Amino acid sequence: MSAPVEHLVFDSSAELVATAAARFIATVTAAQDARGVATVALTGGSNGIALLRELARHPRALDWSRIELYWGDERFVPAEDPERNSLQAREALLDHVPVEAARVHVAAPSDGEFGDDIDAAAADYARRLGSGTVFDIHLLGMGGEGHVNSLFPHSAATAEDSRPVVAVTDSPKAPPRRITLTFPVINA
Repeated sequence: MSAPVEHLVFDSSAELVATAAARFIATVTAAQDARGVATVALTGGSNGIALLRELARHPRALDWSRIELYWGDERFVPAEDPERNSLQAREALLDHVPVEAARVHVAAPSDGEFGDDIDAAAADYARRLGSGTVFDIHLLGMGGEGHVNSLFPHSAATAEDSRPVVAVTDSPKAPPRRITLTFPVINA
């Protein structure tokens, strides 16, 4: 049985971010109390990164040793490219809280161990995600054309119904190459 859908409207981004941070802390804490560890998929975007900055202002509000962090999508560019969601998250949050590196699960960059082989990098991310992973929190922003993660309307990636991770090579928004979690994972 799923929880009822709640629609909230905010007068400002700051109000949205403050509410999201409070709910993030409460949800992670409840998951840790129930199962020992919380599993979270982070996002990029202006509000997503603002949320991470807000969480960094309260580093002791969470037990970071019991959080597994993933990303809903990642841009397949070099590791230090400012477009990478994981780099933005590191600068906004991860460099400011005591999270163990082994609990931070990042998709390989284009200059990483798989080089420019985006399919191998996506397969590796799927392997590290594991089968049956269900997120306690999966943060999703929405782009102007309606994309979530790197699932753009009418793209082949939106039709994926079994694989948890796919490579996107033709994103209509730069950069064109990305690795994304799919709707089966989001819907779980």
